[in-house]
Amino acid sequence: MKWIYIAVGIALYIKMLVFPNLAIDSTDLAIVESVVRDSGVPNAVSGIIFRNRLYDTIFEVVVFTIAIMGVRFLLANEKPSCTIYQFTDHPSVVLARLGAMIAALVSIELAIRGHLSPGGGFAAGVAGGTAIGLVAITSSSKWMETIYQRWQAATWEKVSVLIFIVLAVLTLLGVELPHGESRQLISGGWIPLLNILVAVKVALGSWAAILVFIRYRGLL
Repeated sequence: MKWIYIAVGIALYIKMLVFPNLAIDSTDLAIVESVVRDSGVPNAVSGIIFRNRLYDTIFEVVVFTIAIMGVRFLLANEKPSCTIYQFTDHPSVVLARLGAMIAALVSIELAIRGHLSPGGGFAAGVAGGTAIGLVAITSSSKWMETIYQRWQAATWEKVSVLIFIVLAVLTLLGVELPHGESRQLISGGWIPLLNILVAVKVALGSWAAILVFIRYRGLL
């Protein structure tokens, strides 16, 4: 099998030598420029996700919501685990929490500026969920559950989904905020708000799934 991998690697290398500079179709650039101009944001990916293919994005958010509900439903009848596996040595705890802080800052950056640079709501939510997961493997599960209940994270998760759907429907109906000045933080109409809502939804949904897996399986 390794000879097949070597042969494929050599073939790819030869291809790069024979075709080092592939010409870019001007039509592709025109499409990107059109998306940027219509959406009012320099990140064409955000423009496509939250404007050109917003109908698909609505159902992506709904599917994620159903997935989190499914995790809760399928594990609800299981017996809670008696053993919780976590980091206990001091160096691992310090490194995990440092990583959690960095992931949380990256999540905020991606959510706020996702329409201006690479990133966006889904990437921000994943970074936020990673931060929560790193805290979970270094903290008491009861403390994590208490914080989850105190901040009413489950309610905020549902509210974020409802607001996202309302704003998405308004966008599909043609009701948009002014695009503002391009490449500015406040620009792009509803897109920055949709980014933030998706980030909140994904992060809080990940938090809920993490708590359920810890409670019933003892590990993430």
